[in-house]
Amino acid sequence: MIQDIAPHRLANEYAPSATPKPGERVCYVRGQELAVRRVGDDMFDLPRVGETGVPTEGLNYLFSLDGASCWLAPNAGMATPPAEYELVHNRALRMERRGPRELMYLAYTAVHLADWYAKNRFCGACGHPMRHHDTLRAMSCPACGNTVFPRLNPAVIVCVCDPAQNKIVLTRYAAGRYAPIDALVAGFVEIGETIEDCVRREVREELGLEVTNIRYYKSQPWGVASDILSGYWCDVDGDPTIHRDASELGRAVWAGPDQIPGQPDDLSLTNEMMCLWRDTHRA
Repeated sequence: MIQDIAPHRLANEYAPSATPKPGERVCYVRGQELAVRRVGDDMFDLPRVGETGVPTEGLNYLFSLDGASCWLAPNAGMATPPAEYELVHNRALRMERRGPRELMYLAYTAVHLADWYAKNRFCGACGHPMRHHDTLRAMSCPACGNTVFPRLNPAVIVCVCDPAQNKIVLTRYAAGRYAPIDALVAGFVEIGETIEDCVRREVREELGLEVTNIRYYKSQPWGVASDILSGYWCDVDGDPTIHRDASELGRAVWAGPDQIPGQPDDLSLTNEMMCLWRDTHRA
C-alpha cells in the first residue's frame, strides 16, 4: 500500500524549529494538484530549496523523508510553482505512476496537509486570522484562543463476501467520480455512528444488502481525501440480490476469483483486499 515504503521512512513529527536546507523538497500544492518535474519517462521530482524560483523564507515544515525535511510553499493551496515544474492532479500522478512509492506517499500526505492549512486561515469561532502554533502542528487564534488540529476523515473500505458462492462484490464509481477501476464499497463514518454501523449502512445504501460477521482487516492513510481508512470483511446476510445505488455506483456485481484483475497499481487498501481475497480463494 502507499504507506509501505520501508526501508524509507516518512516521519510526521512536527518540527517547528527546523530551518530549510539546500536540496530539501518543497511542495507546491493547489487544490488536488502538486507541482512536479518529469525525470525520464516514469519518474517525477519536486522543487528543491536553493533552486531558481524556490524561496527560502516563508516555508512551512511538513514532515521528513529519510531524515530530510519537506516543506510547504508559502500561500498554501494557492502557490505558483517555479517555471520548470507543472501542476499535476493527484489522480493523474497515481494513474501514470511517475515516481517511486515513497514520493507518492509524500505527495498524498502533502496534499492532505496543504488542504488543511488552506482551509484554516481564519478562525471558525471568531473569524480572526489564524497563526501557526508555536510548538504543535495546529493553527491557533490569537484573538480567542481557538486551536485547530489537522482534520482526519474516518472512512471504511468494505469487502462484501458470499461464502456460499465464493464471490465478493466488485464496484465502480458512477461516471465522473474518481478513476474507472474496480473497487469495493466505501464511505465516510457519520457523527454518532460506530465504524461497524457505518459498514452496515454503506453496504445497505450502495448495494441494498444486509451483512453479518463484520471483521477488521487493516488501516491506511489516504491523504488526498484527508482520510484514515479502515478495511473490513463481512458476509452477506440473506438475499444476495444487489440493488445498486446508481447515484454512487456505475457498476456493482458479484465476482469470483477469476473475475478480479485488481487495480493498475498496488497503492490502495482496496486493491490489497481484493487481491488477497482472490489469491486465497482460487481453486
